[in-house]
Amino acid sequence: MAFDVARVRRGYPALGEGFAHFDGAGGTQTAAGVIEAVADAMRTAMGNRSTAFAPGRRALELVAGARAAVADLLGADPAGVVLGSSATALTYTLARTLGAGWRPGDEVVVSRLDHDANVRPWAQAAEAAGATVRWAEFDPDTGELPAGQYADLVTARTRLVAVTAGSNAIGTAPDVAAIAKTAHAAGALVCVDGVHSVPHGPTDLASLGADVLVTSAYKWSGPHLAAMVADPSWWATLRPAKLIPSADGVPDRFEYGTPSFPLLAGVAAAVDHLAGLDPAASGDRRERVRAGLAAAQAHEEAVFDRLLTGLTARPFVTVYGAPARRCPTVSFRLAGQAPARTAAALGEAGFCLSSGDYYAYEYFQAMGLRDSGGAVRASVYHYNTADEVDRLLAEIDRVADDERTMVR
Repeated sequence: MAFDVARVRRGYPALGEGFAHFDGAGGTQTAAGVIEAVADAMRTAMGNRSTAFAPGRRALELVAGARAAVADLLGADPAGVVLGSSATALTYTLARTLGAGWRPGDEVVVSRLDHDANVRPWAQAAEAAGATVRWAEFDPDTGELPAGQYADLVTARTRLVAVTAGSNAIGTAPDVAAIAKTAHAAGALVCVDGVHSVPHGPTDLASLGADVLVTSAYKWSGPHLAAMVADPSWWATLRPAKLIPSADGVPDRFEYGTPSFPLLAGVAAAVDHLAGLDPAASGDRRERVRAGLAAAQAHEEAVFDRLLTGLTARPFVTVYGAPARRCPTVSFRLAGQAPARTAAALGEAGFCLSSGDYYAYEYFQAMGLRDSGGAVRASVYHYNTADEVDRLLAEIDRVADDERTMVR
């Protein structure tokens, strides 16, 4: 069955405003079911978590529901799902916790392809412990992150390897399973940033070889919350800094303060939305999520191929990276024009694209592009269409013509 993008688009109220959203890498629009679930939770009597009264039990049910939903999305155990305000906040919590046990001579391996949220927390924790940071480098021409280099980077002193499953700058999808195999052979942990990869296809924690994986719900049609998942028995070995009277069990002891219960309702609804992307799918929610994301992935790849082909065919456009496996994301520049100017000109015409370094700090530093404004980023999500791509390419032509006219 062909992916019915028109049906899917009807499930996003914000699309009715008419903007063409090529900024899903920075955050997707919110599905109608998510909005309704959040509103319903806010209209309902709610207390803090308690078994003593119904509103308190509702809060407990929303927390449990969000954990179960994320577990179905990632192939994880609900008891190993830690919920938090953002991927950055969760990674810092884990980095501080693990870093407390690191010593001089220990090593961590990070990559220059990653979002800074999967670099700086580890580098700073290593610095505080007197540990060594080792860097995996990407190929500047292709944007690939060669897995073979990890054989030299990972040693018996390596405590952790942090790597992205999908670059938020140029889309590269590294061979995480191969990297994890090398890391595990040396006894190192593997922390995978799945923020940019999870929205674009089925994810399985075990197949990736990830000991820990982080994802953000607002990148897959949900609210601004995040989750970090691992085996519950591994979480049980860690003792994060926490308030004395706060819950001491796993995963609760890694979650600070009272959560937003309505937003947790939205997390579960977002996973339900993904499970409904393929109306012909059957089975439990995990199976339907996998089927829905597989159908969406095929649609996204076709739309993205149209975009990438159009960009690379234009001599006045420089496209950065050409990885063999990628998420549907591309960074580019128009000749003679600052990226911020390009994004603003496209924005005036109703096209939403990001510019700058999008927190892919090390990538743009290594490419020598950060000080001159980074690049323009276009990313495709399952509500994007071929028609939107054609209109975007035509608008890019117009913006480029206007720039050349101004120069003359």
